[in-house]
Amino acid sequence: MDIEPMEAMLARGQDSLLLRFGLGGEYLRHKNYPKAIIHLRAALAFDPKHAAAWKLLGTALAESGEVSEARVAYEHGIQVAESDGHLQAAKEMRVFLKRLNTAEP
Repeated sequence: MDIEPMEAMLARGQDSLLLRFGLGGEYLRHKNYPKAIIHLRAALAFDPKHAAAWKLLGTALAESGEVSEARVAYEHGIQVAESDGHLQAAKEMRVFLKRLNTAEP
């Protein structure tokens, strides 16, 4: 989905978990990490147990050079994913965390 229609929905006050998650994902895809981080954090304010949002937030933080914050996001996301039975999401975040720890001591 294009960013502009989603931003217009947000401007009209149609704020929601899915809208913020979608915006975060799109901004991440377009390598606009600061905006991705803002929207993914807003998504997590709606639902702090949204494992996919933690995964994308960790990625956006890592790509923006916020390595320590990315570690925290992945670690929290792993806990959330495991507690909700989202084992694949937990596994993916473990891989991302391992790569991050290997690249940045």
